[in-house]
Amino acid sequence: MSKLLRCAWSESDPLLRAYHDQEWGVPEHQSRALWELLMLEGFQAGLAWITVLRKREAFRLAFHRFDPEIVAGFGEGDVTRLLGNAGIIRSRAKIEATIKGARIYLEMQGNGEDFSKFVWKLAGGKPIQNKTGHVPAKTALSEEISAVLKKRGFKFVGPVIVYAWMQASGIVNDHDPRCFRRKVGNQGSTR
Repeated sequence: MSKLLRCAWSESDPLLRAYHDQEWGVPEHQSRALWELLMLEGFQAGLAWITVLRKREAFRLAFHRFDPEIVAGFGEGDVTRLLGNAGIIRSRAKIEATIKGARIYLEMQGNGEDFSKFVWKLAGGKPIQNKTGHVPAKTALSEEISAVLKKRGFKFVGPVIVYAWMQASGIVNDHDPRCFRRKVGNQGSTR
């Protein structure tokens, strides 16, 4: 039986392989899930993604399944509680950014803006297919989306974080051309 060809980054750990095979690059259109993933990408800043993956369930428990209505209501006592939670990445700035991100998400929702439609419209409405095989750290589009998110008040949304989020959420398909998951989201535009 031949071995499945995967993106090289996923081969070093069984958890990364499972994430790659089941989630990474699959187009996500559910607003809350997109927001959760953006917040987790922010926690990843300066760390390896495997660190976040290993702590993801603890994050979900600590942040009430990333329910924006609950997270938006967090106060200083919740920040203190989260800073004491060894199961998550304990960064005051990242915790506070997530709380603020929930408030922005709800403000958008209250103004009739669906987070998913907002994001996908910025990306052109369908997955972008990377035909080159070269995977950049950021793109002009991630810089544009980053600027828009920052203008809204989101934190930890620099163009590199945003590009990683775009890859993870299937906004861009950066699977290696030989990867068995390459065809996921294969109906998008090319760059």
